Amino acid sequence: MMNKESQIRKVQVTRYVTPLREGGSLPAIVEADDEFMYVLKFRGAGQGIKALIAELISGEIARRLGFRVPEIVFVGLDEAFGRTEPDEEIQDLLRASEGLNLGLHYLSGAITFDALVTTIEPELASKIVWLDSLITNVDRTPRNTNMLMWHKELWLIDHGASLFFHHAWQNWEEQAKRPFAQIKDHVLLPQAGELEATNAAFKALLTPAVVQAIVDLVPDEWLDQVESPFESAAEHRQAYVQFLNTRIANSEIFTTEAQHARKALI
Repeated sequence: MMNKESQIRKVQVTRYVTPLREGGSLPAIVEADDEFMYVLKFRGAGQGIKALIAELISGEIARRLGFRVPEIVFVGLDEAFGRTEPDEEIQDLLRASEGLNLGLHYLSGAITFDALVTTIEPELASKIVWLDSLITNVDRTPRNTNMLMWHKELWLIDHGASLFFHHAWQNWEEQAKRPFAQIKDHVLLPQAGELEATNAAFKALLTPAVVQAIVDLVPDEWLDQVESPFESAAEHRQAYVQFLNTRIANSEIFTTEAQHARKALI
């Protein structure tokens, strides 16, 4: 099932342009049948479909909170691409990824965010730190910021490493209430001086109805094809909803953790 009111478009790959070899999961730039270019995240790579689920849910939460996130689309990949690719590694990846994948609009000319070059105001820094604490995103560090500057504006990308609880689903109800200790490594933590105000504002925005609508974007076929302790896609889907709603209801826990980690830094 996909929400009938979903704003997620579906496109079909028409041309494989080039691999992005700096990514551990070997994403690629592709052209689609709408004539736009996308960064394609493959279902057959690394963490597989679970990374696509995390990318979709976390990216759309970020968008709902007002962040700039490249448009996310569902991307169909035909088996023909695996037959014609000469690179064996890429050929294997393409063959393992036939079907429905995920793409992000390619921001041509964007440059990687550098905290030494660009200063982020406390309000925006606090908002990004809060978001990453909510979605347990381990991948926004000085070494790997996963942010881009495009037309002098900050864009958030690459959320596939978030929601890491779903790789095991072990004590996930308890994990929803835990602080996010890895926030101490966040690239923007030193600037995040408005976490309390951010917590109040964002908690009000992410209502149960909003969370449900975002999780409803995840296709049933993805939920059916990944390992989980759940008997149906509906049950699997509601576990994500419950995790996020519980975490939002207890957001003071991860907000306080971020505040303590910031004090230790400054």
